[in-house]
Amino acid sequence: MRCPRRRFHYDAPVRRAAAYGSAVALLALGVVLTALGWGDEPGKLPNWQALVLGLVQGFTELLPISSSGHLIVVPWLGDWTYLKDHEAFNKTFDVALHLGTLVAVVAYFWSDLVRYLVAWLRSLARRSVAGEDEKIGWIIVIASIPAAIVGAGLESVIQDRLGEPWQIAVLLAVFAAVLWWADRRPQRRDVHELSLGQGLLVGLAQSLALAPGVSRSGITITAGRLLGLSRDAAARLSFLLLVPIVLGAVLLKGVKDVLFGDLPAGWVGPFVVGTIAAAGSGLLAISWLLGYVRRHDYSVFVLYRLCAAAAILLLIAAGARDASF
Repeated sequence: MRCPRRRFHYDAPVRRAAAYGSAVALLALGVVLTALGWGDEPGKLPNWQALVLGLVQGFTELLPISSSGHLIVVPWLGDWTYLKDHEAFNKTFDVALHLGTLVAVVAYFWSDLVRYLVAWLRSLARRSVAGEDEKIGWIIVIASIPAAIVGAGLESVIQDRLGEPWQIAVLLAVFAAVLWWADRRPQRRDVHELSLGQGLLVGLAQSLALAPGVSRSGITITAGRLLGLSRDAAARLSFLLLVPIVLGAVLLKGVKDVLFGDLPAGWVGPFVVGTIAAAGSGLLAISWLLGYVRRHDYSVFVLYRLCAAAAILLLIAAGARDASF
């Protein structure tokens, strides 16, 4: 088996230390604001729920276990109905949570993102692709297109037909099995060794993650491993692909629901706390996962997904929770 080159794979200790330090500071700030009741309003989403959901968003968006699924299942388990009953608040709060994870990824990979953006613009101006950075820049762009098209075209269908707890459980289990199968593939290449067509395949796979329970990071890592990427390279590509797709969604929803919509009453505390918590937990998730997959496979996430799916279905079968939420 040929080992992939690791030109930019290993993070400098300074970057990891900065990520952990920033994460601890952000999470401490979120806890303090929550404890002080800053921005809390009676009858609105309490800060402590916003803190929990922010933590959930940061960890599950960046680990291959489905953030959209967990953001439905956690309130379902706790019988937190505020977001379900207040659609306008839910939409704008979702923007805040995704902004937090976007900040985490951009902060961690800032130098890489700038390098790939400059290389892509250079390639675009020259109308040719030369060098690894330009190749990776094009792969990121091409892989982001399918999910953007599918998300824009099927947004209402996704909202109306998908996201029930039983559906999430099924998708968690099915794509856990797919991840396990893909992760048995040999590690034989790096991201720049993918063709542009293979980058498009990763993008097509990413579009499946619009269904809660699939996991955006999980399906892109799965696609990367099927194409022979190393575990580290597959995780990094997944993180980099988050930026354009989440940036686009944040800008679109932010303009539609925030700038041209009315911010719901009681938004300040939960939005700030949720964003801070998502950014802090996101930084921790990135740093931990990149260190973990250099020494281990993805089996722990497969096992977690299967256990979570079984727990959800057992709660439904026992009548402890409804199948819908």
